[in-house]
Amino acid sequence: MSSRRKFVKNTVLGSLGLTLVSSAKSYSRILGSNDRVNVAVMGTNSRGHALTKVFIESENVNISYICDVDSNVVDKTVAMTHENQGSKPKGEKDIRKVLESPEVDLLVIAAPDHWHAPATIMALQAGKHVYVEKPCGHNAREGELLVAAQKKYGKVVQMGNQQRSGIFATTALKDIANDVIGTPYHAKCWYSNKRASIGHGKQVPVPPELDFELWQGPAPREAYRDNIIHYNWHWFKNWGTGEICNNGTHALDIARWLLNVEYPTKVTSAGGRYHVDDDWEFPDTQTTAFEFGDQKSILWESVSRNGMPVYGQMTGTLIQGTKGNLLVNTNGYRLFDESGKETKQLLSDTQLDTGDLIGINQLSHHHAANTLNAIRNGESLTSPIDEGHKSVLLCHLGNISQYVGRTLNIDKSNGHILNDKEAQTYWSREYAKGWEPVV
Repeated sequence: MSSRRKFVKNTVLGSLGLTLVSSAKSYSRILGSNDRVNVAVMGTNSRGHALTKVFIESENVNISYICDVDSNVVDKTVAMTHENQGSKPKGEKDIRKVLESPEVDLLVIAAPDHWHAPATIMALQAGKHVYVEKPCGHNAREGELLVAAQKKYGKVVQMGNQQRSGIFATTALKDIANDVIGTPYHAKCWYSNKRASIGHGKQVPVPPELDFELWQGPAPREAYRDNIIHYNWHWFKNWGTGEICNNGTHALDIARWLLNVEYPTKVTSAGGRYHVDDDWEFPDTQTTAFEFGDQKSILWESVSRNGMPVYGQMTGTLIQGTKGNLLVNTNGYRLFDESGKETKQLLSDTQLDTGDLIGINQLSHHHAANTLNAIRNGESLTSPIDEGHKSVLLCHLGNISQYVGRTLNIDKSNGHILNDKEAQTYWSREYAKGWEPVV
């Protein structure tokens, strides 16, 4: 067995010993150290509300701050936390004030995508650890800045691609290390959903409970419209990153992990807005091919407005090898021989809905526990920011190829775009004056 396979096998076996525990509460009780971790959560309308619950249920954690630019959201999450935690966190709309507090050890970021990297960097500069939801950056350059910031400040930075902490992905990794499917060479990733139209927004007064100026934060200013907040910002380039970063990050991360590849050599994207005439600025249908130059490739396909499942699943990652195939997602793991006959199956008791914007599940509890273990005991992170950046970069390169309408040639050593000045202009972005992230 190669040293790589020995390392993966030992790592996965250790991970499996943790992820097989039956409940989130019992899992969190084996953290080891009893040092309390004070947590602030930024952006708590949907996913952040779920993460607040997840960390409340973790052993010896205190939610000290709830931060959101919508006062109604703050009030709702503070009340929920008080009820479940027994103590009342402070509510605050400005993350800069939260980070000044010595009562915060860990910042959990579930704000819109344009906030992920700037808030992470500010937190690291304030001496805080960070759990940042995917994608870790709004653009490729922000991922590089996060890796540099983590190295400079030495704090824990975990990206929220929680499938890496679950039994399904780790079982797949173990089986690959044990040569069950031979040499893995190709992955197919997909996402299907029947998203509704967001219509054509109209400029209207900002609701009194919302600080839209602070919501925009690092992004160049645009007028408030009635179809942006709280979720549809995903489909506007000024704040969001499209479906490939929104849901593709999860599947592409697992594909990259299981294939044991880092940066691609070529990226080609095709698709468009085919289904509905509305304000979406990203494709609702997209197919992106990644070549890695060592006889390995990944294919991503998203159909955001057609709910037809693939292999019976709305989302997933299929790994094809020289001896067999495996399929993995949040709902389970299935192993097939070369002819397609199923030989192994692990399924979740609860099948997750791809339309669920909240996502409270065991994977989130395991991922949170891994983050807390890293803070308390120095446990290796399941998704450290340098790994998170590599996976998110695939998504950004897919979008850039889509924007310019051609194949991108990529430097395999660092993921940078080669010999294409137009494509390179999309590597970073403009920021609102005074909000530029600096490491």
